[in-house]
Amino acid sequence: MKRPAGRWRIIEMEMWDQEVIDLVGPGFIEFAKDGTGRFGFVAVEGWMDCRWIERDGRPFVEFTWDGTDEGDQISGRGWAALAENGTLAGRFFMHLGDESGFRAVPSTKGKKRNQP
Repeated sequence: MKRPAGRWRIIEMEMWDQEVIDLVGPGFIEFAKDGTGRFGFVAVEGWMDCRWIERDGRPFVEFTWDGTDEGDQISGRGWAALAENGTLAGRFFMHLGDESGFRAVPSTKGKKRNQP
């Protein structure tokens, strides 16, 4: 099973419009080959622990994450699936807080958020 490693640009979320998603920098989700990952949108940054499986013949990942929201500690879980059209669709859940679906496309070169 080929995993969608690399950086993906978040182009849509249920909870926020694109201007808000890109508040601190372009919204993204990124998967490393070692089963970890990271993401950033609005003022949230997170570091993921990913578990990959195959669902309906397509790569699917479930993850837990820890991170910050405007400097405050936050955590949660989520999932993402690779669609037939090559986009990534999923959902972020914030522990005792918001949740939002998202859609992402393979990233092109551009401004990155600050590295941890």
